[in-house]
Amino acid sequence: MHAPMTAHMLALKRVIQYLQGTLDYGLHLYKSTICALTSYTDADWAGCPDTRRSTSGFCVFLGDNLISWSSKRQATISKSSAEAVYRGVANVVSEACWLRNLLLELHHPLIKATIVYCDNISAIYLFENHVQLQRTKHVELDIHFVREKVALGQVRVLHVPSRYQIADIFTKGLPLILLTDFRDSLSVRPPALTAGVY
Repeated sequence: MHAPMTAHMLALKRVIQYLQGTLDYGLHLYKSTICALTSYTDADWAGCPDTRRSTSGFCVFLGDNLISWSSKRQATISKSSAEAVYRGVANVVSEACWLRNLLLELHHPLIKATIVYCDNISAIYLFENHVQLQRTKHVELDIHFVREKVALGQVRVLHVPSRYQIADIFTKGLPLILLTDFRDSLSVRPPALTAGVY
């Protein structure tokens, strides 16, 4: 008798099946007149069953085009979902700062603030309001980093309902309808759907 499959093996099997069914999918870029950065970020709290570390995910759009994305296990354990999200927001804000500097060097400076969509209201409140922190130093650094960028007008952290949190595709397993919807929002499509589009 074979030993029962572990959760990791079942997840791996599902990933392989998904990849086999989407081999012809690719990221499509389109001509866009919008010159603003918009990002989505989220984190699954303590999602790793072995280490209880959270996974942060983000995606960044320049106009309508996805130009940067990440899915990464956090280096330390978060004591709350809000703490996991603080780190996720700090990661995407750091990426946005790099992209803004790159566009400046390419003589295409951004005038508008980068919008960061987050579905954790506690995290948004903490970034916009200077409440006293009772946290460890590494979390305080993330919060102060984001607050500074908000104060400079480079970033705005706004709420997005979880149903529209595209970054969930990078942090957790999703029902098929959400997975398909978010994948389409990222412009990841098979070539046949874009025939004749320039």
